Amino acid sequence: MTHTYHVAGMTCNNCKKSVEEALQKLDKVSKVEVSLESEEVTITMDSHIETQILKNALPNKYTLTENETKNVFKSAEPKEEESTLKQLFPLFLILGYITVSSVLLNIKPFDWNGFMMDFMGLFYIVFSFFKLLDLKGFPQSFRMYDPLAKVIPAYGWIYPFIEVALGLLFLMRFQVTFALILTIIVLGITTIGVTKTLLDKKSIQCACLGTALKLPMTKATFIENTIMLIMAISMLIKTVQL
Repeated sequence: MTHTYHVAGMTCNNCKKSVEEALQKLDKVSKVEVSLESEEVTITMDSHIETQILKNALPNKYTLTENETKNVFKSAEPKEEESTLKQLFPLFLILGYITVSSVLLNIKPFDWNGFMMDFMGLFYIVFSFFKLLDLKGFPQSFRMYDPLAKVIPAYGWIYPFIEVALGLLFLMRFQVTFALILTIIVLGITTIGVTKTLLDKKSIQCACLGTALKLPMTKATFIENTIMLIMAISMLIKTVQL
């Protein structure tokens, strides 16, 4: 077993050597490594040695204290969450711009139906832009989780252009019913793949913003698709009722 301790009072290499030799003389100590820079000593023991015994073995000028044991799993979770949020920041920023733009386009007076169409239109145009930046790399990433792209590789190549077409249809208010139905089909298929990926806990890259931005496949991707699906379904219901 290995334990790390803090040793105060070491100022030179002679101090380092003195600590090493003093601790190495103890029974059950098989290895001693001293870091002068961090003032730490790592001791490999055959069995546990009380901290007080280690203190008594050192000259009085040195003070030995046991380092606080860190919960590796607990400390890793916030870092992982922070890292994920940092990676997803471009996605949140783009969605924020799209939302604000859609609100401003329909604010006087506020038109909820117009807001949803502009949101979906801008969503498709902006997201297709990033996919088209790397038209060769996108299909391969998209195929990792989209069920239809796995079966029909060509679908991954034409998908960005489908998004461009849908974006224009929503922004121009042209063939909206057709655009809504196609949105439900296209995003429905992708959402199934995203859901399966999340349930399988696979760590893959999300291709929603192409390959230019390295986004991890997370719950945010699922929520993003779900919001679009809810908008499309609600608008289609209203259209049918009219």
